[in-house]
Amino acid sequence: MTIARVMRRNPVAARPEMTVTEAKERMEREHVGKLPVVDKNGRLVGVFTKKDLLRAGPSPATSLDVYEIGYLLSKLTVEKTMTRDAVTVQETEVVEEAARVMAEKDIGCLPVMRGDVLVGLVTKDDLFRVFVRMFAGGEQGVRVTFLVEEKPGMLVRLTAGVAELGGNILSLTTFDGDSPANRRCTMKVSGVDSMQLRRILETAGAVIEDIR
Repeated sequence: MTIARVMRRNPVAARPEMTVTEAKERMEREHVGKLPVVDKNGRLVGVFTKKDLLRAGPSPATSLDVYEIGYLLSKLTVEKTMTRDAVTVQETEVVEEAARVMAEKDIGCLPVMRGDVLVGLVTKDDLFRVFVRMFAGGEQGVRVTFLVEEKPGMLVRLTAGVAELGGNILSLTTFDGDSPANRRCTMKVSGVDSMQLRRILETAGAVIEDIR
């Protein structure tokens, strides 16, 4: 799945010359926590987030009163507080690569580009929703986690067995197993009961870890 399928298109953006107060009001009005920052030519120049907003605020130990704080924030611009050199992703990139980049760099969003043009924004929340869909979260069915040998043809045997029962595989994901010799899989299937599914998987050589 590519980023283009999960990103938020035409994201709400900020301008560098906007004040921090204006950016905060835009975030609240649009119910977003991150704003790409684009210049007058539409070129991406940074990202403004709630973290930047917090850093722009005074220390809790400040002696300024609330009116003085409000005045200072009304003069401070997004350009002086935003995160520059924003990490971006092309709309043709796959979701798992975007998730890897966000995890490794500890960032909560990626502006999505088409060449050098901003076309969207993808956040951790967007990728979390993809994760839920990948596991068929919310759909009715039998969910099973099992170990299988790490060798060609194992998944074919398992899925063929489910098909013979008349089951419909809603999701199937694989992960590292306990050793290089096996692989851990999670499957959700509709149209069969747990006893039927257990029997067909064990017959095909799977070791059931959890079924519900």
